[in-house]
Amino acid sequence: MRTPRSRSRAVAAALALASVSALTACTTATPYQPATGRGEYRTGYWDEQIEADRFRVTFAGNSLTSRETVERYLLYRAAQLTVERGFDYFVLSDRDTEKKTRTYVDRPFSSGPWGYWGPSWRYYSPRWGWRGWSPFYGDPFWDRDIDVRTVDRYEASAEVIVGRGRKPENVRAFNAREVLDNLGPSIAAPPRPR
Repeated sequence: MRTPRSRSRAVAAALALASVSALTACTTATPYQPATGRGEYRTGYWDEQIEADRFRVTFAGNSLTSRETVERYLLYRAAQLTVERGFDYFVLSDRDTEKKTRTYVDRPFSSGPWGYWGPSWRYYSPRWGWRGWSPFYGDPFWDRDIDVRTVDRYEASAEVIVGRGRKPENVRAFNAREVLDNLGPSIAAPPRPR
């Protein structure tokens, strides 16, 4: 029989395990999986059928996923989709990789007597780029309290035309099963739940 104290310990342990799992998911590159999240936080693959033999395939990675990995996962998904639909080859009619960059500036902020508005100046330093100064925060020349982070994310998309039979003589044509065989060992699937 469990006591209230042992139940609370079990709940605390479960919460700690869930927290560690959530933090671990944020500190690894995006695995090859169906898309999760929304908007700018959407990662993974998704596709849509445009015509009977034409699809748009997309793979988006998080900030820890390299451009090469995003493009490899896109090709793998195109090959997987081709085989799933009963086709033999695919042709990339259009392909694009987009780099999304966001810069975050963390600094202590004091609202001052004017609320969140106040006098401020911007200046350019050849070593550090554009900087800002306000009488309410920061050092006017050294900016010791500012943390600037730039985060890059990649999203690759392609229009894929699928077909049956022999692969056409085209540099944009791929044998789907060969792509699956060759890229398969380098595809990182998400960890399986226990």
